[in-house]
Amino acid sequence: MSGNAYDRGRLDLPFVGICTFGKRPYVADWDAIEADVAILGAPFDFGTQFRAGARFGPRGIREASTLFAFGHGGAYDHEDDVTYLPADRVRIVDLGDADIVHTDTGQSHANIAHGVRTILAAGALPVVLGGDHSINIPCIDAFEDDCARNGPIHIVQIDAHLDFVDVRHGVRFGHGNPMRRASEKGWVAGLTQLGIRNVSSTSREGYEAARAAGSDILSVRQMRALGTEAVLGRIPDGARVYLTIDIDAFDPSIAPGTGTPSHGGFQYYEVLELLAGLCRRNRIVGVDLVEVAPDYDHSGCTSILAAQLLLNLIGRIMHAREA
Repeated sequence: MSGNAYDRGRLDLPFVGICTFGKRPYVADWDAIEADVAILGAPFDFGTQFRAGARFGPRGIREASTLFAFGHGGAYDHEDDVTYLPADRVRIVDLGDADIVHTDTGQSHANIAHGVRTILAAGALPVVLGGDHSINIPCIDAFEDDCARNGPIHIVQIDAHLDFVDVRHGVRFGHGNPMRRASEKGWVAGLTQLGIRNVSSTSREGYEAARAAGSDILSVRQMRALGTEAVLGRIPDGARVYLTIDIDAFDPSIAPGTGTPSHGGFQYYEVLELLAGLCRRNRIVGVDLVEVAPDYDHSGCTSILAAQLLLNLIGRIMHAREA
Protein backbone atom coordinates (compact mmCIF):
# COMPACT_ATOMS: atom_id res chain seq x y z
CA MET A 1 0.00 0.00 0.00
CA SER A 2 3.01 2.31 0.12
CA GLY A 3 2.67 5.01 -2.48
CA ASN A 4 -1.13 4.99 -2.22
CA ALA A 5 -2.59 8.53 -2.17
CA TYR A 6 -3.87 7.90 1.35
CA ASP A 7 -0.32 7.38 2.59
CA ARG A 8 1.02 10.72 1.44
CA GLY A 9 0.75 13.95 3.41
CA ARG A 10 -1.59 14.55 6.34
CA LEU A 11 -4.53 12.27 7.05
CA ASP A 12 -6.45 15.46 7.85
CA LEU A 13 -9.61 13.91 9.30
CA PRO A 14 -12.87 15.92 9.18
CA PHE A 15 -12.54 17.21 12.75
CA VAL A 16 -8.96 18.46 12.19
CA GLY A 17 -8.05 21.87 10.82
CA ILE A 18 -9.99 24.84 9.46
CA CYS A 19 -13.47 24.37 7.98
CA THR A 20 -13.08 25.53 4.43
CA PHE A 21 -15.50 23.97 1.93
CA GLY A 22 -14.40 20.38 1.41
CA LYS A 23 -11.17 21.33 3.21
CA ARG A 24 -9.97 22.93 -0.01
CA PRO A 25 -7.43 25.79 0.06
CA TYR A 26 -8.49 29.19 1.39
CA VAL A 27 -7.67 32.13 -0.87
CA ALA A 28 -7.79 35.49 0.89
CA ASP A 29 -6.51 37.49 -2.10
CA TRP A 30 -9.42 37.71 -4.54
CA ASP A 31 -7.09 39.13 -7.17
CA ALA A 32 -5.09 35.89 -7.18
CA ILE A 33 -7.72 33.24 -7.89
CA GLU A 34 -6.33 30.29 -9.83
CA ALA A 35 -9.06 27.66 -9.78
CA ASP A 36 -11.76 25.85 -11.69
CA VAL A 37 -14.32 26.39 -8.91
CA ALA A 38 -14.44 29.16 -6.31
CA ILE A 39 -16.67 28.96 -3.23
CA LEU A 40 -18.05 32.23 -1.88
CA GLY A 41 -20.08 32.61 1.30
CA ALA A 42 -22.97 35.10 1.33
CA PRO A 43 -24.10 35.11 4.98
CA PHE A 44 -26.97 37.56 4.48
CA ASP A 45 -30.48 36.91 5.83
CA PHE A 46 -32.06 40.34 6.20
CA GLY A 47 -34.44 39.50 3.35
CA THR A 48 -36.33 36.86 5.33
CA GLN A 49 -40.01 37.29 6.16
CA PHE A 50 -40.33 34.63 8.89
CA ARG A 51 -37.44 32.83 10.58
CA ALA A 52 -33.97 34.30 10.23
CA GLY A 53 -30.77 32.27 10.69
CA ALA A 54 -29.56 31.58 7.13
CA ARG A 55 -26.66 33.96 7.83
CA PHE A 56 -25.08 30.93 9.50
CA GLY A 57 -25.68 28.74 6.43
CA PRO A 58 -22.20 29.15 4.91
CA ARG A 59 -20.51 28.12 8.17
CA GLY A 60 -22.86 25.17 8.60
CA ILE A 61 -22.35 23.94 5.05
CA ARG A 62 -18.59 24.31 5.26
CA GLU A 63 -18.42 22.36 8.51
CA ALA A 64 -20.66 19.63 7.11
CA SER A 65 -18.57 19.44 3.95
CA THR A 66 -15.56 18.23 5.91
CA LEU A 67 -17.38 14.88 6.23
CA PHE A 68 -16.77 14.38 2.50
CA ALA A 69 -13.12 15.47 2.49
CA PHE A 70 -11.52 12.07 3.10
CA GLY A 71 -8.60 11.05 0.94
CA HIS A 72 -6.65 12.80 -1.76
CA GLY A 73 -7.69 11.00 -4.92
CA GLY A 74 -11.20 12.26 -5.55
CA ALA A 75 -14.53 10.55 -4.94
CA TYR A 76 -15.24 7.29 -6.76
CA ASP A 77 -18.90 6.65 -7.61
CA HIS A 78 -19.39 2.96 -8.36
CA GLU A 79 -22.81 3.52 -9.97
CA ASP A 80 -21.36 5.90 -12.54
CA ASP A 81 -17.91 4.26 -12.58
CA VAL A 82 -16.42 7.74 -12.38
CA THR A 83 -13.97 9.32 -9.96
CA TYR A 84 -15.30 12.80 -9.37
CA LEU A 85 -13.25 15.81 -8.21
CA PRO A 86 -9.75 14.37 -8.55
CA ALA A 87 -7.50 16.90 -6.85
CA ASP A 88 -4.94 16.81 -9.66
CA ARG A 89 -7.53 17.87 -12.27
CA VAL A 90 -10.17 19.93 -10.44
CA ARG A 91 -8.95 22.95 -8.49
CA ILE A 92 -11.45 24.14 -5.88
CA VAL A 93 -10.73 27.09 -3.62
CA ASP A 94 -12.68 28.77 -0.84
CA LEU A 95 -12.67 32.58 -0.89
CA GLY A 96 -14.35 33.00 2.48
CA ASP A 97 -17.34 35.33 2.72
CA ALA A 98 -18.49 38.54 1.12
CA ASP A 99 -18.58 41.26 3.76
CA ILE A 100 -22.07 41.87 5.16
CA VAL A 101 -23.08 45.25 6.57
CA HIS A 102 -25.86 44.83 9.13
CA THR A 103 -29.22 46.31 8.01
CA ASP A 104 -27.69 47.58 4.74
CA THR A 105 -29.12 45.40 1.98
CA GLY A 106 -27.70 47.52 -0.84
CA GLN A 107 -24.10 47.44 0.34
CA SER A 108 -24.26 43.79 1.37
CA HIS A 109 -25.66 42.78 -2.02
CA ALA A 110 -23.02 44.91 -3.75
CA ASN A 111 -20.28 43.08 -1.86
CA ILE A 112 -21.72 39.72 -2.92
CA ALA A 113 -21.93 40.84 -6.56
CA HIS A 114 -18.29 42.00 -6.42
CA GLY A 115 -17.22 38.56 -5.23
CA VAL A 116 -19.07 36.79 -8.05
CA ARG A 117 -17.68 39.19 -10.68
CA THR A 118 -14.18 38.52 -9.38
CA ILE A 119 -14.69 34.76 -9.70
CA LEU A 120 -16.01 35.10 -13.25
CA ALA A 121 -13.13 37.36 -14.22
CA ALA A 122 -10.74 34.65 -13.01
CA GLY A 123 -12.43 32.11 -15.28
CA ALA A 124 -13.75 30.00 -12.39
CA LEU A 125 -17.21 28.62 -11.66
CA PRO A 126 -18.86 30.62 -8.85
CA VAL A 127 -20.58 28.50 -6.19
CA VAL A 128 -22.25 30.77 -3.64
CA LEU A 129 -23.39 29.60 -0.21
CA GLY A 130 -26.35 31.55 1.19
CA GLY A 131 -27.74 33.22 3.06
CA ASP A 132 -31.40 33.79 2.20
CA HIS A 133 -32.65 33.67 -1.38
CA SER A 134 -32.27 37.42 -1.88
CA ILE A 135 -28.55 36.78 -2.39
CA ASN A 136 -29.44 35.42 -5.83
CA ILE A 137 -30.22 39.01 -6.90
CA PRO A 138 -26.58 40.24 -6.72
CA CYS A 139 -25.36 36.91 -8.10
CA ILE A 140 -27.43 37.41 -11.27
CA ASP A 141 -26.46 41.11 -11.41
CA ALA A 142 -22.82 40.02 -11.48
CA PHE A 143 -23.32 38.07 -14.72
CA GLU A 144 -24.04 41.14 -16.87
CA ASP A 145 -20.53 41.52 -18.30
CA ASP A 146 -19.99 37.76 -18.60
CA CYS A 147 -23.22 37.43 -20.59
CA ALA A 148 -22.25 40.33 -22.83
CA ARG A 149 -19.20 38.27 -23.83
CA ASN A 150 -20.61 34.75 -23.79
CA GLY A 151 -24.36 35.00 -24.28
CA PRO A 152 -27.38 34.96 -21.97
CA ILE A 153 -28.13 32.58 -19.15
CA HIS A 154 -31.19 30.44 -18.44
CA ILE A 155 -32.03 30.16 -14.74
CA VAL A 156 -33.10 26.83 -13.30
CA GLN A 157 -34.62 27.31 -9.85
CA ILE A 158 -35.23 24.38 -7.49
CA ASP A 159 -37.45 25.67 -4.72
CA ALA A 160 -40.73 25.29 -2.80
CA HIS A 161 -41.63 28.92 -3.53
CA LEU A 162 -41.96 30.90 -6.76
CA ASP A 163 -40.15 33.98 -5.38
CA PHE A 164 -41.76 36.17 -8.05
CA VAL A 165 -43.09 38.97 -5.84
CA ASP A 166 -42.65 42.38 -7.47
CA VAL A 167 -42.89 44.90 -4.61
CA ARG A 168 -44.50 44.28 -1.25
CA HIS A 169 -44.64 47.17 1.26
CA GLY A 170 -41.78 48.78 -0.62
CA VAL A 171 -39.57 45.67 -0.47
CA ARG A 172 -37.98 44.87 -3.85
CA PHE A 173 -34.90 42.90 -2.79
CA GLY A 174 -36.15 40.38 -0.22
CA HIS A 175 -36.11 36.61 -0.45
CA GLY A 176 -39.52 36.60 -2.14
CA ASN A 177 -38.30 38.78 -5.04
CA PRO A 178 -35.26 37.18 -6.70
CA MET A 179 -36.90 35.45 -9.67
CA ARG A 180 -38.93 38.58 -10.48
CA ARG A 181 -35.75 40.66 -10.44
CA ALA A 182 -33.97 38.06 -12.58
CA SER A 183 -36.75 38.11 -15.17
CA GLU A 184 -36.15 41.84 -15.64
CA LYS A 185 -32.51 41.36 -16.69
CA GLY A 186 -31.73 41.53 -20.40
CA TRP A 187 -29.08 38.82 -20.00
CA VAL A 188 -31.55 36.27 -18.54
CA ALA A 189 -33.11 34.34 -21.44
CA GLY A 190 -35.67 32.43 -19.41
CA LEU A 191 -36.58 30.65 -16.18
CA THR A 192 -37.48 27.08 -15.28
CA GLN A 193 -38.98 26.93 -11.77
CA LEU A 194 -39.15 23.44 -10.27
CA GLY A 195 -40.66 22.08 -7.06
CA ILE A 196 -43.07 24.99 -6.53
CA ARG A 197 -45.93 23.84 -4.31
CA ASN A 198 -48.67 24.44 -1.79
CA VAL A 199 -49.15 27.76 0.01
CA SER A 200 -46.56 30.00 -1.60
CA SER A 201 -44.91 33.35 -1.04
CA THR A 202 -46.27 34.61 -4.35
CA SER A 203 -49.86 35.56 -5.19
CA ARG A 204 -51.81 34.55 -8.31
CA GLU A 205 -50.64 37.78 -9.96
CA GLY A 206 -47.06 36.65 -9.51
CA TYR A 207 -47.73 33.30 -11.18
CA GLU A 208 -49.48 35.02 -14.07
CA ALA A 209 -46.60 37.47 -14.43
CA ALA A 210 -44.04 34.64 -14.36
CA ARG A 211 -45.85 32.71 -17.07
CA ALA A 212 -46.27 35.88 -19.14
CA ALA A 213 -42.49 36.34 -18.91
CA GLY A 214 -42.04 32.82 -20.29
CA SER A 215 -41.32 30.96 -17.08
CA ASP A 216 -41.97 27.20 -17.00
CA ILE A 217 -43.37 26.27 -13.55
CA LEU A 218 -43.67 22.69 -12.28
CA SER A 219 -44.61 21.37 -8.85
CA VAL A 220 -43.05 18.30 -7.25
CA ARG A 221 -46.13 16.22 -8.12
CA GLN A 222 -46.11 17.41 -11.73
CA MET A 223 -42.43 16.55 -12.05
CA ARG A 224 -42.95 13.08 -10.65
CA ALA A 225 -45.76 12.49 -13.13
CA LEU A 226 -43.58 13.65 -16.04
CA GLY A 227 -40.35 11.91 -15.03
CA THR A 228 -36.81 13.27 -14.98
CA GLU A 229 -36.08 13.01 -18.71
CA ALA A 230 -39.31 14.77 -19.68
CA VAL A 231 -38.56 17.59 -17.24
CA LEU A 232 -35.03 17.95 -18.64
CA GLY A 233 -36.53 18.10 -22.12
CA ARG A 234 -38.39 21.28 -21.19
CA ILE A 235 -35.12 23.13 -20.42
CA PRO A 236 -33.48 24.67 -23.51
CA ASP A 237 -30.92 22.14 -24.70
CA GLY A 238 -27.39 23.50 -24.67
CA ALA A 239 -28.31 26.74 -22.89
CA ARG A 240 -25.90 28.28 -20.42
CA VAL A 241 -27.59 27.56 -17.10
CA TYR A 242 -27.38 29.34 -13.78
CA LEU A 243 -28.66 27.04 -11.06
CA THR A 244 -30.26 28.35 -7.86
CA ILE A 245 -31.21 25.81 -5.20
CA ASP A 246 -33.32 26.66 -2.17
CA ILE A 247 -32.92 23.95 0.46
CA ASP A 248 -36.66 24.17 1.21
CA ALA A 249 -37.23 22.46 -2.15
CA PHE A 250 -36.46 19.29 -0.19
CA ASP A 251 -39.00 17.78 2.13
CA PRO A 252 -38.55 18.98 5.73
CA SER A 253 -38.22 15.35 6.80
CA ILE A 254 -34.68 15.51 5.39
CA ALA A 255 -34.14 19.30 5.46
CA PRO A 256 -35.74 20.80 8.57
CA GLY A 257 -33.05 23.45 9.00
CA THR A 258 -34.59 26.24 6.96
CA GLY A 259 -36.64 29.35 7.59
CA THR A 260 -39.72 28.42 5.51
CA PRO A 261 -40.13 24.62 5.40
CA SER A 262 -42.80 23.23 3.10
CA HIS A 263 -44.03 19.63 3.23
CA GLY A 264 -44.38 17.60 0.07
CA GLY A 265 -40.85 18.31 -1.10
CA PHE A 266 -38.18 16.43 -3.01
CA GLN A 267 -36.11 13.51 -1.81
CA TYR A 268 -32.36 13.51 -2.38
CA TYR A 269 -32.05 11.32 -5.46
CA GLU A 270 -34.87 13.08 -7.30
CA VAL A 271 -32.81 16.27 -7.30
CA LEU A 272 -29.43 14.60 -7.84
CA GLU A 273 -30.68 12.75 -10.93
CA LEU A 274 -32.15 15.97 -12.31
CA LEU A 275 -28.87 17.82 -11.73
CA ALA A 276 -26.82 15.01 -13.27
CA GLY A 277 -28.96 15.16 -16.40
CA LEU A 278 -28.71 18.94 -16.50
CA CYS A 279 -24.92 18.74 -16.35
CA ARG A 280 -24.89 16.38 -19.34
CA ARG A 281 -27.21 18.57 -21.44
CA ASN A 282 -26.20 22.09 -20.47
CA ARG A 283 -23.18 24.11 -19.39
CA ILE A 284 -23.64 25.16 -15.76
CA VAL A 285 -22.04 28.60 -15.37
CA GLY A 286 -23.01 29.48 -11.80
CA VAL A 287 -24.60 27.99 -8.69
CA ASP A 288 -26.07 29.25 -5.47
CA LEU A 289 -27.54 27.21 -2.65
CA VAL A 290 -29.58 29.15 -0.13
CA GLU A 291 -31.76 29.17 2.98
CA VAL A 292 -29.85 26.66 5.12
CA ALA A 293 -30.46 27.78 8.71
CA PRO A 294 -28.52 25.36 10.93
CA ASP A 295 -30.03 26.42 14.25
CA TYR A 296 -33.37 24.81 13.33
CA ASP A 297 -31.73 21.42 12.85
CA HIS A 298 -29.61 20.23 15.73
CA SER A 299 -28.89 16.94 13.97
CA GLY A 300 -27.02 18.81 11.24
CA CYS A 301 -28.67 16.75 8.47
CA THR A 302 -29.75 19.85 6.50
CA SER A 303 -26.20 21.17 6.28
CA ILE A 304 -24.93 17.69 5.39
CA LEU A 305 -27.55 17.45 2.64
CA ALA A 306 -26.47 20.82 1.23
CA ALA A 307 -22.77 19.93 1.32
CA GLN A 308 -23.29 16.47 -0.18
CA LEU A 309 -25.49 17.82 -2.96
CA LEU A 310 -23.03 20.59 -3.83
CA LEU A 311 -20.02 18.30 -3.94
CA ASN A 312 -21.88 15.82 -6.14
CA LEU A 313 -23.07 18.66 -8.36
CA ILE A 314 -19.61 20.23 -8.70
CA GLY A 315 -18.18 16.81 -9.51
CA ARG A 316 -20.68 16.28 -12.30
CA ILE A 317 -20.23 19.78 -13.70
CA MET A 318 -16.48 19.33 -13.92
CA HIS A 319 -16.75 15.79 -15.32
CA ALA A 320 -19.12 17.01 -18.05
CA ARG A 321 -16.63 19.74 -18.97
CA GLU A 322 -13.87 17.17 -19.37
CA ALA A 323 -15.97 14.87 -21.57
